[in-house]
Amino acid sequence: MKVITLYRRVEGRIRQWVWGKQGQNLKLLVIGRHINDGWLAKCVIFFLLSILAYLYLQPLLYMVTTMFKNINDLIDPTVKWIPRSLHLDNFQKAWDGLKYPTAFTNTVVISLTCSFIQVFVCAFTGYGLARFSFPGRGLVTFLVILTFLVPPQIIVIPLYIVYSKYGWLDTPLVFIIPAIFGQGMKSALFILIFRQFFKTQPASLVEAAMLDGASAIGMFFRIMLPLARSACLVVFLFSFIWYWNMYYEASMFLPKQYPTLAISLDRLEDNLAGMPVIHMITKQMNPVTEGAKMAAAFMIIVVPLLIYMFLQRWFVRGVERSGIVE
Repeated sequence: MKVITLYRRVEGRIRQWVWGKQGQNLKLLVIGRHINDGWLAKCVIFFLLSILAYLYLQPLLYMVTTMFKNINDLIDPTVKWIPRSLHLDNFQKAWDGLKYPTAFTNTVVISLTCSFIQVFVCAFTGYGLARFSFPGRGLVTFLVILTFLVPPQIIVIPLYIVYSKYGWLDTPLVFIIPAIFGQGMKSALFILIFRQFFKTQPASLVEAAMLDGASAIGMFFRIMLPLARSACLVVFLFSFIWYWNMYYEASMFLPKQYPTLAISLDRLEDNLAGMPVIHMITKQMNPVTEGAKMAAAFMIIVVPLLIYMFLQRWFVRGVERSGIVE
């Protein structure tokens, strides 16, 4: 009887504490009013996001640690993440193997020039498709979407023949001229982004500008283009990154005289080892040059990383305002 009485007292105290004010506060703290408000849900979300972040960051961490390893660390299976000593000669090898000054200059010229051209041309085209009614506007929009859906591998041979006849091969004109005519890399996507942005602008702005005597061109440059700063930033960053990382188009149209960083990275193994035939046959990664290759990869991606670090806030804000997330 005493044991039963003691058990009932303890059970009563527990129920009183659980259903009391302190128990309810603890419940709200752990579980929350909704399922995603409490610490339990936050811990689960944090755990899942940590796993996802590790999966995305693991290649980057491997690249950063490998580029500081010397030959002994590379061939030692016990050294995986942390090298025994920092080895900086890999950067010099990567600098020489990539021919970094030339390749970097070529890549910057193509990326910046084409990105600025695409921002202006795609904004102008998207403004026309969004604000003007003309016969065949739906057909033009369909053709713009069609150019985005067609893979570049299908039309690479006709483009190669055309560029060869005009003498544009091994020059940046193979990317600059199509960008001027709205046919640059992913131009259709950028046109649709600007079209969506300009369609969301109120018609009262256009009516007020027309009452003030603004022409269609003046309305675009004085009113619409300044309002589209967020969309311009998003398009510029996307275009710059795509031109910076492009390999297939550059390898087809810039094979010899105008190498970019992507092409130089593909040739790095041959430049370092000097035995392209042996490597093509064995298809094995040479551990001696792996540190130099990781250093070369880091030297290529460091510029986009720095740009995104400085423009991250405006980039996210621009994505939200440009209609991409709708």
